[in-house]
Amino acid sequence: MASTLRVPPAQDKRFLGQPVGLATLFTTEMWERFSYYGMRAILVLYLVDSVADGGLGMSTPQAVGIYAVYSSMVWLLAVPGGWLSDRLWGPRKTVFIGAFIIAAGHYIMAVPVDWAIWPGLAAIALGTGFLKPNISAMVGGLYDGDSDQGERRDAGFSIYYMGINIGGFVAPFVCGFLATGIGWHAGFAAAGVGMTIALVVYIALAPRTLGPIGKKVPNPATQALLRKVFTIVALFFAGAFVLFGIDIAMGTFESDHVIWFLTAVTLVTPFIYFTRIFKNPNLDTTERSRMRAYIWIFVGAVMFWMIFDQGGSLLNIFAEDNTSRFVGSYEFPASWLQSVDPLGIIIFAPLFALLWMKLGSRAPSLPAKFALAVFIIGLSFILMSGLGYLADKNGTVQWEWLVLVFLIQVMAELLLSPTGLSASTQLAPRGMESQVLALWFLATAVGDSIGGVLAGLQPVLGNAGYFFALGSLAILMAVLLTTQIKRLRGLMVGVH
Repeated sequence: MASTLRVPPAQDKRFLGQPVGLATLFTTEMWERFSYYGMRAILVLYLVDSVADGGLGMSTPQAVGIYAVYSSMVWLLAVPGGWLSDRLWGPRKTVFIGAFIIAAGHYIMAVPVDWAIWPGLAAIALGTGFLKPNISAMVGGLYDGDSDQGERRDAGFSIYYMGINIGGFVAPFVCGFLATGIGWHAGFAAAGVGMTIALVVYIALAPRTLGPIGKKVPNPATQALLRKVFTIVALFFAGAFVLFGIDIAMGTFESDHVIWFLTAVTLVTPFIYFTRIFKNPNLDTTERSRMRAYIWIFVGAVMFWMIFDQGGSLLNIFAEDNTSRFVGSYEFPASWLQSVDPLGIIIFAPLFALLWMKLGSRAPSLPAKFALAVFIIGLSFILMSGLGYLADKNGTVQWEWLVLVFLIQVMAELLLSPTGLSASTQLAPRGMESQVLALWFLATAVGDSIGGVLAGLQPVLGNAGYFFALGSLAILMAVLLTTQIKRLRGLMVGVH
């Protein structure tokens, strides 16, 4: 395989016209997403299931809160994951470390003891934060020597994105079937097997197909900087240890306190990032204007993810408790409905890409796409409100209605997710691209955290009231964004 290393990526077209290294990263990420979506499909159901049936017997607000913190930590930890890659390990090594930690976390959760959930979730979140941003960076590195205008890069990322969703589509069927038929820990073990396959593929093929890509540390940190950062990290953990030690000593500790603490950390982090960016004296007038527009993008994204990511928590519980899931005489597991989103992406993403190409300059502007995405995600919860009312009245609703809700959310996701990523790269000040991309990840983390806190209102408002309140809030945000489209286009200075 030595010949593989002698083929420059710019000339390498051995994998569907793409560099052969894309096959390695595609397969690794496909199995990593298998593990992640497998967890997404069964985690909250395990938390709320009765102790007699093998679950933890938690209340819905507590289970949703834990799921939301776990989900937000995945995105929050992408920030230190990116920093460690840029300054200490390099992308390739960071991905390996992340994959190993994820696999270990899944196998910890496969141990049939209640306490395994906590170190298991912590390991999976940490490992995913290390892996996720850096494997994407290596995909981009495959095309750095291309002479075209980015057409092959775009095609490569499309293939890579399909890999993500193939893994996400299959996982709920496998992990959900095992969790229902054998036990929850069998489902967690299956996710671990998926991550192990990803790790084996990566170890075996990366050295032979990626060449030098990802090996180099882009911006090595000085010893002084490392000491400063690790001192800050040590002080943070020492403070948290003291805080929770006092809480335990006073006999007032509850798991909700951890949720609130991590939520507070998540909410504070983007304020620190925005402050650092705006205090940079090197920002020119155009860059400051664009970043003021980006604040609106960030807030809209927070609202979107606050609702969208409840698909794996509250909507998953609704599917379990309030949905008739019979196909003929067979009742399929609620977790299988988590496959609708990745399947929808696989089907509709190419159609959306074709639509934008056909429309060209007539396509909606970036702020308009955002406003429409937030409106549609709000509409999905208005529909959920109606389903909640019918479920309260009749006991259950047909599973096809929940499929419709998920497909509506797919439409919103395809408007917002690629648009937001594009906005992050286009609006970022020179030399601060990584920080603005970190902010994009943080929007998901903040939205998930807020959604977890608001889930405490669900028992008070009921399904119908809760979904209607959040759906209405999103629609109001969409209306506000719509009134600002012209102003935002002006602030964005040269970015459509």
